[in-house]
Amino acid sequence: MRRTLAAALVALSTGLAVLPATATSAATTDPGAPVVDTVTPVDDGTVTAATARRTLAQASDVLAGGGAEAVTDAPDTTLLMRDLFEAVPALGGTERERAEALLARPTNGSRDPYGDGYTVGSRKKCSSHFCLHYVTSTADAPPSKAWVGRNLKVLDKVWRTEVGKMGFRPPVKDGNHGGNGKFDVYLKELGAKRLYGYCAPEYRKKGTKWVASGYCVLDNDFAQAQYGAPPAKSLKVTAAHEFFHAVQFAYDYHEDPWLLESTATWMEERVADDINDNRQYLSASQVADPSSSLDVFQPSGFAQYGNWTFWEYLSRRFGNGIVKSVWNKAGAFKGAPNMYSAKALKKAVGGKGGGFASVFAAYAASNTVPARYYPEGSAWPKSPMSKKIRLTKGDRKGSASVRINHLASRSITVKPGSDLRGKKWRLRVVVNAPNRSSSPAVHVLVRNKKGAWSRKTIALSAKGHGKKVLSFNGAKVAGVTITLANASTRYRCSRGTNLSCRGKAVDQKKSFKVKVKAVKRKR
Repeated sequence: MRRTLAAALVALSTGLAVLPATATSAATTDPGAPVVDTVTPVDDGTVTAATARRTLAQASDVLAGGGAEAVTDAPDTTLLMRDLFEAVPALGGTERERAEALLARPTNGSRDPYGDGYTVGSRKKCSSHFCLHYVTSTADAPPSKAWVGRNLKVLDKVWRTEVGKMGFRPPVKDGNHGGNGKFDVYLKELGAKRLYGYCAPEYRKKGTKWVASGYCVLDNDFAQAQYGAPPAKSLKVTAAHEFFHAVQFAYDYHEDPWLLESTATWMEERVADDINDNRQYLSASQVADPSSSLDVFQPSGFAQYGNWTFWEYLSRRFGNGIVKSVWNKAGAFKGAPNMYSAKALKKAVGGKGGGFASVFAAYAASNTVPARYYPEGSAWPKSPMSKKIRLTKGDRKGSASVRINHLASRSITVKPGSDLRGKKWRLRVVVNAPNRSSSPAVHVLVRNKKGAWSRKTIALSAKGHGKKVLSFNGAKVAGVTITLANASTRYRCSRGTNLSCRGKAVDQKKSFKVKVKAVKRKR
């Protein structure tokens, strides 16, 4: 989870995702463009020695409480811990010892000299599913026993929601590490390091490649002076987000970064709906920037957090189970198909809502009027229009031409002039989109002057051609929004990018052309 501290420093996220340090965000130039790692172009689970050393250096700096520049430019903390877990086999000698020390639990004390080891003996308090570890002295001590109890109570609620009610897989058992088979969480002073918490994979489950047990570390008090919010609120959203990363370890800790972070941020809304901490990422989401690809991961940015809105739309429309379905298809546990994120998403949607392309276009269209289509959308930004067209008797034609990257969209709005009054006026919309193999889709919203909205789709031929005639009575119609979507999930995988399957998207910068004309029906 990535959040902003009161001191205006960007807190490191607890995201479970990975990109090498050499990768930098492409969002400022081309939001949908991939970030390429030139060192490890093949994603087969093997980490080169050079990448492993970079990861070790970053993790050492972050867990030591590096400077603001190091913190804001580095990948997320859980991301680094996952990276480090994968990098250990590529390291040797003292470097391997340092990596293992960083991955060690706080209770390992002197064996965790580079990380978050306790310097005094610890205690623990357990519930049905958790054991909470803490100390009673030093800067790591929580403020009171009551706060320890509150942490455990919040964690129990998180388990009941995410595992009990929603049916996600529980974390993998850790073989009685930490004293028993319950999931271990450690309280530690993290605010000085600008961290809220993190999780780390620990032991790979036998017979699997990317499934592991783990543990989590949370700040010991979430002091408002450090975090800028009431401690109870910071605890609640952090626990919801972090525990879901531990759940993700039971599916596939190697999964694509955007899926890991966007679903963990979405989970905050399921557990802590009243807090709305995740609204701070909306400016980086597809709601605010529909031209940015859904699956882009920004190592120093926020798109992967902001795009929790996609899961909000999907779960509101099809139920929370749709997210679990995606993870079941993306999972690497025994018997799971281990699909990459975008493929798992498309497969999970299947024929629902007319298929994935239609669903994605409807989502993109909804983002142009979030107050209408999301329960809390009145507090969200609106997707901007790529072009605004006004038609009158004297100027009846208009057009727009845009290029759209994969899993992204653009919208145009068409409004009737006051002189286009009468029920005979129509709007003719003609679309020339890419061919069907690249998954284009068009969704139309019509708003009348009483504030009601209606939805339309424009069917496209195999070559991407389509047209629609709509009512365009200026006395009744306030405007028509035409959303053009590139819903492609085709990639050449394992190219070391920051997209799905670390791949290069096949269908980038696809051309969409729209012509609109106000026509008057003869009869």
